[in-house]
Amino acid sequence: MAFELPKLPYAHDALADNGMSKETLEYHHDLHHKAYVDNGNKLIAGTEWDGKSMEEIITGTYDASSVAQNGIFNNISQLWNHNQFWEMMGPGKSAMPSELEKALGESFGSVAAFKEAFAAAGAGQFGAGWCWLVKNADGSLAVTKTENGVNPLCFGQTALLGCDVWEHSYYIDFRNKRPAYLANFMDNLVNWENVASRM
Repeated sequence: MAFELPKLPYAHDALADNGMSKETLEYHHDLHHKAYVDNGNKLIAGTEWDGKSMEEIITGTYDASSVAQNGIFNNISQLWNHNQFWEMMGPGKSAMPSELEKALGESFGSVAAFKEAFAAAGAGQFGAGWCWLVKNADGSLAVTKTENGVNPLCFGQTALLGCDVWEHSYYIDFRNKRPAYLANFMDNLVNWENVASRM
């Protein structure tokens, strides 16, 4: 069964007041995300991965020895990443649930320190990639960054929050100011209830 492009969980213009324009969502979801779906489906058709879950494909095709991943991994991993990304954001200001606030404080010293570490990871990712808040297998929380489409599934981690730092995610609204995009993401776009639900 072929993968499909999921609908956004909100209207294309729902995040405009929070700093992510309708135009960005039209390009990012309708064109870039759709391309990962279409290309991924073409690449897995007739292979051993046809009919497997996204998670099985990602963990089965990831090559830890190579920065340049294969086409199946790149497209299916980016499909998965974006499926999560849209759900991790939402319109309006989201209040952080107390259990998440407590966990971040215990792991990073404070919520502010976590946000600083997360933004630094995103700003420091050379070229295209992602920054993440992850839960490790032992239950501890950490901030990580990954190149291109690589994600926490590759390392046995649970993705709690991810931010896309490919240029197509921010260039329309923030031009080359990735740190400003990351600050806006943390302050105005994150759906903290969704993040907490992943713990």
